[in-house]
Amino acid sequence: MICDSWDVVVVPFPFTERAGQKRRPALVLSGSQAFNQHGHSVMAMITSSTLPWALDTPLKEHALAGLSATCAVRLKLFTLDNRLIIRRIGRLSGEDQNGVASALKTMLPF
Repeated sequence: MICDSWDVVVVPFPFTERAGQKRRPALVLSGSQAFNQHGHSVMAMITSSTLPWALDTPLKEHALAGLSATCAVRLKLFTLDNRLIIRRIGRLSGEDQNGVASALKTMLPF
């Protein structure tokens, strides 16, 4: 599946403390024409964890993103084979896109 920047998708995440994986939401950051059409997408975690992490961006309109609970985009970035994307569930609102873009500019100031 090829997605666009700011799409929210469900992907398999491995557990860090034991074998196995769990389906979790993630935010697609890379654009389909620039990168995603070549078989992989750059993504960021989406979490409902209340333990803060540097540059977490709380989502103000989580329902538009297809999320059932209040969440934050966590800038733990990764590249994933597009064949592992289970489904697209939503898209970030313009306001939430701006918040994540601002955090990315702080993290990667070039």
